[in-house]
Amino acid sequence: MSELYKRYVDVVVRMKKDRQMIPMKLIWDNDREYPIDKVLRVEPRASQVGGSGIRYEVKICGQIRCLFFEKDRWFIESFRP
Repeated sequence: MSELYKRYVDVVVRMKKDRQMIPMKLIWDNDREYPIDKVLRVEPRASQVGGSGIRYEVKICGQIRCLFFEKDRWFIESFRP
């Protein structure tokens, strides 16, 4: 069984004039881009893999994932191969 780990990623973000950040696209290490279909929920929260920040529950390619903005960078809870 695979375990979760913290994987830092690049994220393209729309910054609204009211300072609200909306993640639009996740970019993996190989520069492959995954559009974020929908932001389902946004809340301050701790991660299962350590760390905390603003958790964005998002839908990417039909799958629900947890994307975090932690201080000044983004990470996703990802499964080890």
